[in-house]
Amino acid sequence: MEAWSQRGYGVRFEWGPEGARRLAPGSAYAVVVDVLSFTTSVSVLVDAGTRVRPRAWHADPDEDEAGVPVAVGRRAVTPERPWSLSPAALRRAPRTPELVLPSPNGSAIAAAIKDHCGLVAGSLRNAEAVGRWLRQSGVGTPDRPLTVIAAGERWPDDSLRPAVEDLLGAGAVIAALGAATLSPEAETAMRAYGGADLERTIMDSASGRELAAIGFAEDVAIAVEANASDAVPVFRDGAFSAADPGSGAG
Repeated sequence: MEAWSQRGYGVRFEWGPEGARRLAPGSAYAVVVDVLSFTTSVSVLVDAGTRVRPRAWHADPDEDEAGVPVAVGRRAVTPERPWSLSPAALRRAPRTPELVLPSPNGSAIAAAIKDHCGLVAGSLRNAEAVGRWLRQSGVGTPDRPLTVIAAGERWPDDSLRPAVEDLLGAGAVIAALGAATLSPEAETAMRAYGGADLERTIMDSASGRELAAIGFAEDVAIAVEANASDAVPVFRDGAFSAADPGSGAG
């Protein structure tokens, strides 16, 4: 047994694409957490009734997806293409039934592991709802383990930069699940969340400052709307969409 697999625990926690690739195949479900901003954007879109297709950032942005619009970078928004990774821009954009939402972190991770286990998009906006939904069918036990993936950010050399907002978002999901058998990694993430001043910490984090500096402070404000949404974005039939109210993870 590889020590890094966190096997034997009901809830596991890891970072980034490689952590997801290694732990997802042994999990009943994985929750991807990318607070700034993929999974927050998914939450905003699913609240509005939009199905969200994940895709890696490096994929051709003009690739035809059978007529489904493809989101662009934050600063590439136009009246013709009003959808981007900005949750604030998504709230102002016209509603679309379906959207391809590429990102270099959370979306790329979701696209890479979607065929290996059940998949949920978690954020601070929906942590309580996600935890409750998973708990309803017993996900988070050694027999039905859950892996929570903090997406993290990227250094200029494309290596993983662990990001505090994703640590806290992952910890929020883990706390809401209420599972008894947490790996040390999962327990540490939960404790970090429990002791944090969420709004102050994330607003003043490296990622929060970066977004504010380029004019997207509103995106950070939306990301810290703790438990504002009851919709649980579950991946099925090629896209994230809201789980049926009252249903559990089958």
